[in-house]
Amino acid sequence: MVVPVLVAVTMGHLINDLIQAVLPAIYPMLKENYGLSFFEIGIITLVYQISASLLQPLIGWYSDRHPQPWLLPTGMASILVGVCLLSYAHSFSLILAASTLIGIGSSTFHPEGSRVALMTSPGRFGLAQSTFQVGGNAGSALGPLLAAAVVIPFGQAHVAWFVLPAVCAIALLGYVSRWYSRQSGLFWKQGGKTAVPVHSRRQIVLALAVLGMLVFSKYVYMASLYNFLTFYMMERFDVSMAGSQMYLFFFLGAVAAGTFLGGPIGDRFGRKTVIWFSILGAAPFALALPYAGLFGTAVLTVVTGFILASAFSAIIVYAQELIPGNPGLVAGGFFGLMFGIGGISAVFLGWVADLKGIVFVYRFCAFLPLLGVLTVFLPSHGKPATKSG
Repeated sequence: MVVPVLVAVTMGHLINDLIQAVLPAIYPMLKENYGLSFFEIGIITLVYQISASLLQPLIGWYSDRHPQPWLLPTGMASILVGVCLLSYAHSFSLILAASTLIGIGSSTFHPEGSRVALMTSPGRFGLAQSTFQVGGNAGSALGPLLAAAVVIPFGQAHVAWFVLPAVCAIALLGYVSRWYSRQSGLFWKQGGKTAVPVHSRRQIVLALAVLGMLVFSKYVYMASLYNFLTFYMMERFDVSMAGSQMYLFFFLGAVAAGTFLGGPIGDRFGRKTVIWFSILGAAPFALALPYAGLFGTAVLTVVTGFILASAFSAIIVYAQELIPGNPGLVAGGFFGLMFGIGGISAVFLGWVADLKGIVFVYRFCAFLPLLGVLTVFLPSHGKPATKSG
């Protein structure tokens, strides 16, 4: 295991997702300052998520064949420009432009970052993927906390403080890119030449369709918490804007912890076992959440976030084992699917919240984890076979 590189790319992921998390964390401030509706808040999320999703499979597919080490710091540079624009954006259109730049930076980072993480830890892919993922989840958890401390009390212009971690991330990812360049992509290029799938094409297509449905159920529900939990806490329990960020921080912290444990558990007990537990196991807590009091809501969001988050690393590694030799395409596809679902569902859920109220959104979304029962259709598989000769 190449620990320094894994730590560096994980820290880059932390900073990447920390900065991205600032945008939804300041939604209440933007809504108040510019008189936005929940639907318009959803549009901001859609623009960001679409720009963060469409490029990822294409970048992953291309870089599987032609490694692009310098995409890592280049993506972070796009995020830096987006942060600068967001701090001075005084119209809805400029907010959308800033969101687009931040999303483009994310789309160029994730496929290559995931590949580098796996290259540093051959044979322990679940651990590597979950370590990489937990960096992003930790950043997502810290983003609202820092936004509550730095931006919300002092105003939108203080978003510019997040330029500093972006510069640090560019330096870290420059180091990672130099190491990656020296590897010349041989790790996965050789793997792609020798590894062959252990399942038929029909089984692979069915498994990918099931995984897509599981990601759908997981991230529509996660979008309801990630984008609207602050509004829910403020409306239902009369929590202050700053106080609502603390509840979002607790939820995202639980997501980070669940993500970290999901990978190693999958290495030991199997990816399918983790997926079963993660999606379907969250259902009882999600169903109870809309009817709980303040303390119960805080506890249930933490438990639900922890359980749901344990699946994503297992899903990515399971899919990479289904289609060996294409880690960038698989990672980019699933990261892109995650962001795309999050963006589209944010618009839909914002529209529903405007019509029916934010409480109705949580009652409606509570049934989504029940789709975890589809895991029964996933084939069990071991390591990919290799071609002889």
